[in-house]
Amino acid sequence: MEVIKPSRDFSRIDELAERVFLEAVRSIGGLRKLTEYRNLTWLPSLAEAALVVVMREEAGKSAREIARELGITEMTVRNILEAKPERLIKALAGEVEKADTHKAGALAKMAYERVKQGKELPPTPPIERMGPEWPIRIAMELRGVDFPVEASYIIERLGDPEIMGKRLSQLLEGVGEVRSPSELVKIISERLGH
Repeated sequence: MEVIKPSRDFSRIDELAERVFLEAVRSIGGLRKLTEYRNLTWLPSLAEAALVVVMREEAGKSAREIARELGITEMTVRNILEAKPERLIKALAGEVEKADTHKAGALAKMAYERVKQGKELPPTPPIERMGPEWPIRIAMELRGVDFPVEASYIIERLGDPEIMGKRLSQLLEGVGEVRSPSELVKIISERLGH
């Protein structure tokens, strides 16, 4: 019996999309962290967004072609491709009321950039160390905390992780009360020199 192979090789695109998907999951705390958010229904959207971003960036496909190939609407593809990662980060940090962006698309775009730059997170990202995804990780770890809180509580809750090479306790030294997640992100950013 002859095996009929598809006329086009999708394995490279699918493999890269899978890496982007896993990188996006890692950037929000990994699979274990996801179990805390039992009502998360957008993981299929994240897989879809990873494919859309990779198909556009790696195969140069148009929104129409991607929509047709994945069986989704062209508007969904456009929403993913127009997603603004910086808006998602601001929303997670509490700087804006809500993320008026396609959340899964924004995460997929951020993850794609890290994968392409070879800056993927370790397979099981420890909370002891955070890289450039730190605003997202902090927002996820502090979800449900009623602000204002003392900086010491934040350090205790997060376990004094290393953020971009500096311990959280160093970054919050001399800080008393923190009024909001966005204020926390601002303090850390300033002290990191960003």
